[in-house]
Amino acid sequence: MDDYQYGGGAGMVMSIQPIADVIEKLQSERTYDEIIYMTPDGELLEQTVCNELSLKGNIIILCGHYKGVDERVRELFITKEISIGSYVLSGGELGAAVLVDSIVRLIPGVLNDETSALTDSFQDNLLSPPVYTRPENYKGNKVPEVLLSGDFGKIEAWREEKALERTKKRRPDLLN
Repeated sequence: MDDYQYGGGAGMVMSIQPIADVIEKLQSERTYDEIIYMTPDGELLEQTVCNELSLKGNIIILCGHYKGVDERVRELFITKEISIGSYVLSGGELGAAVLVDSIVRLIPGVLNDETSALTDSFQDNLLSPPVYTRPENYKGNKVPEVLLSGDFGKIEAWREEKALERTKKRRPDLLN
């Protein structure tokens, strides 16, 4: 499955033949909308990418390992390359798990309340506002009155305001 890289250097490279054999076999059985390679030099995984991929029918995710895959795999088969951040893991398996979870939760019927995913952080380039549950008063720390008011217009306005405040404070890069 792996071999030394041409030109020398540390680290093993996943060989093209076994990967090509698997992809070609899978493609003989069905059509794939994307063949994704998890790699640190791919497009950064963001909510818009997850939204787009959740609309696809069939996806193959290839996880690199060691020094990665023979470059010809990328040239011949890969339609999209994704990174989950600016760091390196031992392999792409954890990144693939992150990708799968971020996509699957957007598919109708997966979450108990389908509208939940539509109000998550990043769907509107903002972080989610604070959320509260029982008890109403915990050692003097109270739930904001507006959330108890039953006035859904005021509640929504409060949530939008708090989401903007939180985003400005914690992730101002999202507002650019």
